[in-house]
Amino acid sequence: MKRIHHLNCVRVVIPMNDDVIGHCLLIEENDQLVLIDTGVGIQDVENPDQRLGKDLIEAVGFQLDMELTAFHQIQKLGLNPAHVKHCIISHLDPDHTGGLADFPDAAVHCSTEELINFYSENPRYLQGHLAHHPEIIEYSASDKLWFGLEARRIHTGLETEILLIPLFGHTLGHCGVAIHWEGKWLLYVGDAYYLRAELEDKYHPVSELTDARADDNEKRLESLEKLKELVREHPEIEVFGYHDREEFSKFTVEKEWV
Repeated sequence: MKRIHHLNCVRVVIPMNDDVIGHCLLIEENDQLVLIDTGVGIQDVENPDQRLGKDLIEAVGFQLDMELTAFHQIQKLGLNPAHVKHCIISHLDPDHTGGLADFPDAAVHCSTEELINFYSENPRYLQGHLAHHPEIIEYSASDKLWFGLEARRIHTGLETEILLIPLFGHTLGHCGVAIHWEGKWLLYVGDAYYLRAELEDKYHPVSELTDARADDNEKRLESLEKLKELVREHPEIEVFGYHDREEFSKFTVEKEWV
């Protein structure tokens, strides 16, 4: 059995949008599970002030809901959360890492640049989200190319080919995740854009927010240009990000990739 489940593991309310989501992926291959980004976790919901802090909750607009946690959604799918042995992380912002502690036996896969940024005292990160001391597998620069973009092969033990695709800028080590699935490529771009509309309209209102949240906005814009070119030249690749509700609607749990 091979499936990809699309999970919304975050709800954020901000003035410009009262339905910001967190689009995570769960790859099911036989009895193995791989989670790509983890959304908000159980501990975040149970102990929000200690885990996230009131200032962050208010600034981001987190709406904490136990039912949205990846752990509970995996259970609802009739799967065993203990079978999640690998978590692939686009970057280590809190809304992507909160669920890591719910899978304490899972190895965490991320870029070397992101790990360095995480431990650099950058205030955007929460050190507590790695306080359970998971095994961390980091991936440094590679000479392998994927449709002209740098690619770093991720080692999970699955037959499915999975690659980290550097899309730096939002954070200094931010990556997308490419998945070769049934003869087709999917590219999950994380927060390389917040809304797909940014690929068509560089003056889209959300660009002010993506600019403000970027560690290096020049690199973020370079990554955005790479995505524009990829989408233009390779329409056969399914490209989608973390926060866009319209994109997520194409991949409801009832319409899994089987």
